[in-house]
Amino acid sequence: MFTLKSEHSFDAAHFLSGYKGKCSNIHGHRWRVTVEINSEKLKEDEHLRGMIVDFDKLKEDLKAEVDYFDHALIIEKDTLKSATLTALIDEGIRLIEVDFRSTAENFSKYFFDRMTEKGYDVRCATVYETPNNCASYYKD
Repeated sequence: MFTLKSEHSFDAAHFLSGYKGKCSNIHGHRWRVTVEINSEKLKEDEHLRGMIVDFDKLKEDLKAEVDYFDHALIIEKDTLKSATLTALIDEGIRLIEVDFRSTAENFSKYFFDRMTEKGYDVRCATVYETPNNCASYYKD
């Protein structure tokens, strides 16, 4: 089995609604995302001979997914009062609402699924909230 790994990062803020601790407050991270893809075989055509995929393509696709969240406030849908949400929007704050609690665990599955949707045979997606703490989602 051959494996390629690519990594990108983004800076964003979030909070964990309903959490009893510091993370219930808005705070930021430099989120680091790594994705590993698999292939049993390497390409045989001239341009991509000996490769799973061109690294440029893998990097470009992962970067597009990661950059979407860069410099935003990530909010789990329905966790803020509508007046608060409206005030943030009126202030020009870049908000991204997601359908999940914005934990590293949930983000690892999110990036796994997004890259799979792009046609990659994803083995694993890992999301670091800090340099020493990460969560991974693996293919069964």
